[in-house]
Amino acid sequence: MTAGPAAILSVLFARGRIVDVILVVMACEALALIGWRHRTRRGLAPAALLAMLIPGGCLLLALRAALRDAGQAEITLWLLAAFITHLVDLNWRWRG
Repeated sequence: MTAGPAAILSVLFARGRIVDVILVVMACEALALIGWRHRTRRGLAPAALLAMLIPGGCLLLALRAALRDAGQAEITLWLLAAFITHLVDLNWRWRG
């Protein structure tokens, strides 16, 4: 008997594994975009791309910590890291 989509999602969400899957997809996306930039000389510079992706990654890690019933301190640290890296990204964008 095969597991249905609901059972698969339940397993993925149970210990935050869905976040790991999303982080791997984000890493693949970053590598693909950096490779495309290298080949075509078009698109975002790697530093700008990473500055844009890191805050989202930190938010995902906060979600994973919450799904794993981590303490408030760990969740708060990931949220703070997301906020700080977001501010760094905004600063870089405003400065051009």
